Amino acid sequence: MNEFATTAPYYAAYRPGIPAEAIALLARTVAGKQHPVLLDLGSGTGQVPLALHEAVSEIHVVERDPDMLAEADKALAGLPVTVRLHNTPAEQFTPPALDWQADLVTICRAFHWMDQPSVLSLLNKCTAADATVAVMGDGSLWTARSAWTDALRSLIQDYTGTERRAGTDKTYSAHDRPYREILAESAFGQVDEHIIDVERHWTTEQVVGYLYSTSFAARPLFGVHVDDFERRARALLDQHASSGGLTENAVFSVLLARRP
Repeated sequence: MNEFATTAPYYAAYRPGIPAEAIALLARTVAGKQHPVLLDLGSGTGQVPLALHEAVSEIHVVERDPDMLAEADKALAGLPVTVRLHNTPAEQFTPPALDWQADLVTICRAFHWMDQPSVLSLLNKCTAADATVAVMGDGSLWTARSAWTDALRSLIQDYTGTERRAGTDKTYSAHDRPYREILAESAFGQVDEHIIDVERHWTTEQVVGYLYSTSFAARPLFGVHVDDFERRARALLDQHASSGGLTENAVFSVLLARRP
């Protein structure tokens, strides 16, 4: 079953954006190029290309979930750049022409879903010699550690079990190797890491919407108990909001990988 079934509208509305510092960092990698081409893998609802469109001339959005891709299509419609949508897994992306090359490849909050060696091997064949591969992300409210996120995670576990879910039919399996090591072993072995501290202030409504955008707390996971879960989640969040606020201190990591 698709891990992201039913989540696309919530994803588009409630997922945190990309920090401005990260966008500026990515834009600098293609500064000065005549016709910079962006390839965004696992694009979701198109957050990265939307934020980067002023820095590039051509955007290729790769997303396997048709509902996510439809949201990306709406978000990117009307941009003054060429936008092409590819409804396919990252591993099966086919360049639009034999001589086509990407100058910047972005993978945001999606690398863990991919066959990483296969993707990196594919990118070695369809990127410019001086291309940059950017792998970035920032964890989730499941991994955040604070009084309110701990209480929220415990509530979710009351309904879905102690193991983190990854859709209705499986549990989440974290990779046991740092992405930096995986990139270093690829053709893009020159890796620079940039750490950006982010402070987010949530409302109860935003948190509930965000949860429904995830694979660990999507509405189908709660079955007939979804309304009961939401009632309890809102009460918990309202209580923490009134006593100390719903603040998340996140770390957004950007790995920029290039050929040596």
